[in-house]
Amino acid sequence: MTDDGSGDQGFAADRIDTSRPHPARIYDYLLGGWDNYEVDQLAGRRVIELAPDARVSVHANRDFLHRAVRGVVGDGIRQILDIGTGIPTSPNTHETAQAAAPDTRVVYVDNDPIVATHAGAKLTSADRTGFVLADVRDPGSVIDHPRVKQLIDFDRPVAVLLVAVLHFIEDSEDPAGIVRALAERLVPGSRLVLTHCTVDFHHGTGDATEVYNDATAHLAVRTYDEILPFFDGFELLDPGLVQVPLWHPDGPLPDADELRRIAVYGGVGVKE
Repeated sequence: MTDDGSGDQGFAADRIDTSRPHPARIYDYLLGGWDNYEVDQLAGRRVIELAPDARVSVHANRDFLHRAVRGVVGDGIRQILDIGTGIPTSPNTHETAQAAAPDTRVVYVDNDPIVATHAGAKLTSADRTGFVLADVRDPGSVIDHPRVKQLIDFDRPVAVLLVAVLHFIEDSEDPAGIVRALAERLVPGSRLVLTHCTVDFHHGTGDATEVYNDATAHLAVRTYDEILPFFDGFELLDPGLVQVPLWHPDGPLPDADELRRIAVYGGVGVKE
């Protein structure tokens, strides 16, 4: 089945807000991308000023994503819901997944219309891929979206990716409840792939939260003990919830000094 990116995905031009930085575009800047605006670049430079290891962390997070996708596909999962995908940066989730199993279906979800614009050009031209403009804060709008239902069969195992997403959901918005609502629609054997920014290793990351006060979403860094409950109802695969370079590394492990620079936890759980 092919999703060519056409259909009911339109949005009004005034929904594209370039007056404030957006987390997806800041992330693109930190990765070294060009799909961002001056306001995002200014915010990204301020993030680096306050947290000099930010770029190291986002690259480590991106590497984890690729390994986790290969892992879930290697376990036989052929459906992926990538929520909060951000600006497309090759290799994207569908490229990684379909390189291992060409029949894998991938639906991307993001709440930024600018991401949707890029997705139409870079993500939905491939077979078995689609994009949905929706907000994870309303899980039903994601799960019940016609495009999602067109490509994803929730009677079969699905891998839900929440990679660098929940730290943009404040406690008042109930991030654990959002994960539970998504998990309720998943059959046993489905996967939850999750990463989250933390202050457990150095405090510069916490300082960087002020940059997001003027962004379209605030940054809520959390501790290990605050992140772990997001996996309730899932059995964490080895090695558990760890700093992202330690999750099934495909190269040499970082030394202790390098590891202290990585302010992101990651893990993969199996729905019980």
